[in-house]
Parts: sequence; structure tokens; C-alpha cells
Amino acid sequence: MNRLATAFLAGVTVSFAFVGMAQAKDKIIGVSWSNFQEERWKTDEAAMKKAIEAAGDKYISADAQSSASKQLTDVESLISQGANALIILAQDASAIGPAVQKAVDEGIPVVGYDRLIDSKDAFYLTFDNVEVGRMQAREVFKVQPEGNYVFIKGNGADPNADFLFSGAMEVLKDAIDSGKIKNVGEAYTDGWLPANAQKNMEQFLTANDNKVDAVVAANDGTAGGAIAALSAQGLAGSVPVSGQDADHAALNRIAQGTQTVSVWKDSRELGKTAAEIASQMADGKAMTDIADVKPFKSPSGTELTSLFLTPVAITKDNLNLVIDAGWISKEAACQGAVEGVKGCD
Repeated sequence: MNRLATAFLAGVTVSFAFVGMAQAKDKIIGVSWSNFQEERWKTDEAAMKKAIEAAGDKYISADAQSSASKQLTDVESLISQGANALIILAQDASAIGPAVQKAVDEGIPVVGYDRLIDSKDAFYLTFDNVEVGRMQAREVFKVQPEGNYVFIKGNGADPNADFLFSGAMEVLKDAIDSGKIKNVGEAYTDGWLPANAQKNMEQFLTANDNKVDAVVAANDGTAGGAIAALSAQGLAGSVPVSGQDADHAALNRIAQGTQTVSVWKDSRELGKTAAEIASQMADGKAMTDIADVKPFKSPSGTELTSLFLTPVAITKDNLNLVIDAGWISKEAACQGAVEGVKGCD
């Protein structure tokens, strides 16, 4: 056989091997979303879907519409559609357990996305939410180091709500213990719904004759609800309010002076990372072999394999960061901005 023929046959062999590998990589990644009420989940989804499809895999999804029971059937549906790996944004950390177990029983790896799933069989991918809580409290405390504080917490069924609150309490503990800060209102926000946050804030304002000096709100949705209640009493802009997620409306509120901080968790990076981890696990890679993972003990004592990304506190002093990163346009961020906002001048 001459060299040309040998080279040609070798090329054919390599080509067939490559095709076989490509087919082996053609996976289905199923994503169960708790809801799409927050702006950020659409951003997460776009990044996740882009990474999944760029790898030659297929994206399928379901929206539980804030229903823990619907999410159970959603996961079963994703499994029946042939999902090789699952990414789950849990509506309820404990209620999702049976769905995770069903996936595990069928050999389907699970990534617990952003919110903790209390199972050793679910990879935990999120930002450091205790640190997010610390950042929220630090920025509010800088503006208002004493007085009556209200805490608009997240959904009680989501462990993140308690992680955030515990981080805030770490920062504020000494001031609370000394009496400089008084906790005059604290409530969970069912479903993370801004309308429920607004109702809670209205009740706290009424109970305290509007004498509220600061609000630590768990995310930008709850911050928006709290600010709506403050605005109705002519207090918006004079009471510092925290948030997180860097929702466009929240970033504009920072520029306008009605919100103090939004902790930016670049969900583009989180979505991309989730897609990559799900793909690796679908290929049989062990959770503990994923790059940069660390052990994490859940509040119940479960040992989880986790990866935490780093958040950034965004205030009027560094609003330019999200603009420069292409997260939001200058026009959207700076509409109606007060003087002295970096990036809006």
C-alpha cells in the first residue's frame, strides 16, 4: 500500500473516531427553574443555554412558576425527556428531595443551582451568600451606623434567606449588642415576591410610626418592594436600602439615590459554570474531581461538594463596573442619576 493510500485510510479512521466522540458528547442538559419573576434568571438562562449549545449539547427546561409541587413533576418530565444531567434552581430546599433521589436512582447527576439542595448527591454551585449578606450590611452600616433597622428577609423555604441574614448579623452584631442599632422589624418574604416585601415594609413603618432608619433587604426584588413602601411615606432616598442581583431597575435606583447597594453576582458566569459542570458530570466525572471544589457543611450537617463564586458590592462609588462589563448600558443605569455617581458623569 502506497503512502498516499495509507494516509487516506488513517484519515478515514480518525474521522470515524472523531464522529463517534462527537456523538458521545451530544448530551441533554435539563434545567428546572423555580420561576422567572426575577430579571436575573433570564440572564442566567441565556448564559447557560449558550454554553450548553456551544458544547454541542441540547438544552431543555421547565418553569415551576414558584410551585414546589410543580417542580417535582417538572423534574420527572425532564428525566423522561432523556436528560443526561440536571441543573435545579430549587423552589423549596427540602421539598425537592424526592426529585433529586429519583434522578440519582437513574444515574443522572444533579447540580443544585444558586440555592442549596440538602443532599450529598447534588453538587452545590452558588455565590458566597453569607458574604453577600455581609456586603449588604456593611454598605448600609456605612451610611447609617445607628438607629432603627428593618430586615426584609428572603423566602423562608430557601436556605439562602438564612445565609444572607446570618452574614448581615455578623456585621451588625456588635452595634446591636451595644444598642446603637435596634431591630424593629424582621420578616421572611414568601416566594421572594416584591409585593409581599412591600406589605411587610408597610407594616413595619406603621408599627414604628415611620421611624425606620435603615433596611437590609435580601435581594433587589424585595428592595424594590421596600422602597415602594418608603416612597409612599416620602422616605425613599433618605433611608438606606440593600439588595442583590444587580437587576437593572436596582442599579438605576442606586444612581437615583433610592437604593444603597446591590450585590452583583455575575449570573452569566454562574450559568456558564453550571453548564460546564453538568456536562462534565454527565460524562462521568466525579463531583470531587471538578476544578476548585471545596467541601461545605449544610445547616443540617450534610457534607456537600461545592463551588462558590465571588460577589461584588455595587454602590454609587463603583457603578461603572457593571456598565464597563456590559451588564447594563450607561443610559439604563444612569437615567435620572444624582450627582457623584461613578460611571454616570
